[in-house]
Amino acid sequence: MIILVGVGLMGILAFAHYWALVVTPPDRMMGDVYRILFVHVPAAWMAMLFYTISFLGSLLCLLRKDRKWDRLAHAAAEIGLVLTGLALALGSIWGRPTWGIWWTWDPRLTTTALLFIMYAGYIILYRLLDDPDRRSKIAASVNLLIFMNVPIVYLSVKWWRSLHQVQSNPNTMAPEMVFTLRLCALALLAVCLFFLVLRVRLAGRVAELEERDSLPPPHRPSSPLTKETFKGC
Repeated sequence: MIILVGVGLMGILAFAHYWALVVTPPDRMMGDVYRILFVHVPAAWMAMLFYTISFLGSLLCLLRKDRKWDRLAHAAAEIGLVLTGLALALGSIWGRPTWGIWWTWDPRLTTTALLFIMYAGYIILYRLLDDPDRRSKIAASVNLLIFMNVPIVYLSVKWWRSLHQVQSNPNTMAPEMVFTLRLCALALLAVCLFFLVLRVRLAGRVAELEERDSLPPPHRPSSPLTKETFKGC
């Protein structure tokens, strides 16, 4: 069942990207180069969304003292990290023909790169801590601090002079491009939620094994039972 759902969601994602590459018309100014934005922009959107889910998971972990929220926070952060890396890579590829350079220390690019490094550090820290209770508290606290950079990334193009364009809206885009962008975003969201559920379930199973291994072994006699053991009873 899980395999069928995964294949179906991948099919929807493939259809959305087919629509973006073949059906949607080219841009009047950039031609076909702009089509990479149908992956770059949804990846950036979903990264921000899953970092928000991770933030809420860490907050609930600290408030309710329940490690299941910590597992959700960690899983969402992993997905957000992958999406951030994808957004940075595609943005660099798009920037080469449009800006004439692969990378520039633009406020949006710089804050996004810092966000990627911070969440990579959060995941590394999570792996280094062995005690589940201590890990959940420390990792959740660090996650709450890291999330402060998410709104900075979003507002960087408004706060500072930036080469990166400001956020687009339906009034600044052709209707067919708006439809395609939303289609790609929804398809990517469905796939990412699917992976989030799988990752949380896997983390729950790992937590069960950790808890089982931490339990004391069942009581056993210090020596084998023999006839001598029962003498005098």
